[in-house]
Amino acid sequence: MKRAALIAVASAALVAGCGASSHKDLTDWMAEQGKGVRGHLDPIPTIKPYEPFVYNDFDLPDPFKPRKIEPTKSENTNKLAPDLNRRKEPLEAYPLESLSMVGTLEKGRTRYALIKTPESDLYQVRQGMHLGQNYGVITDVTDSDIKLKELMQDGSGDWSERTSTLNLLQADQKTQERRK
Repeated sequence: MKRAALIAVASAALVAGCGASSHKDLTDWMAEQGKGVRGHLDPIPTIKPYEPFVYNDFDLPDPFKPRKIEPTKSENTNKLAPDLNRRKEPLEAYPLESLSMVGTLEKGRTRYALIKTPESDLYQVRQGMHLGQNYGVITDVTDSDIKLKELMQDGSGDWSERTSTLNLLQADQKTQERRK
């Protein structure tokens, strides 16, 4: 009990020490600084009522519904389209980037290129044969490269033509190929 009474007396002394009389100078300074200061508040802005937008153009497509792009049929599209009924050649199963030209040979007046597949199979190809997955047709075979015309289809279904080249592997590249 003595302990509780001692704590009560100590806390009463502590509270009495924090009285307003010791901070009289602070209170006076605050009062002096506040003289002549007038606060100004801006008026509350008026809120405009919400006006919903009504979509009245029913003859136009709805912008919130997905639409399918219809390909346009033109003469140029039909002329460039590949023959899908043609029997595919073996090298059309490989992407052009995975094939390597490793040499050439001539039989009569026809020049052939030797093509190596990723499985290390060798094929002989000549002008007019097909190569790669983009309907590539060999247009020219030289000692250093094979030139191709490829057909690419864009998102709208139109066919476009691009030329590609498959270059002869050099001796240092062939050494790296063998190490793989």
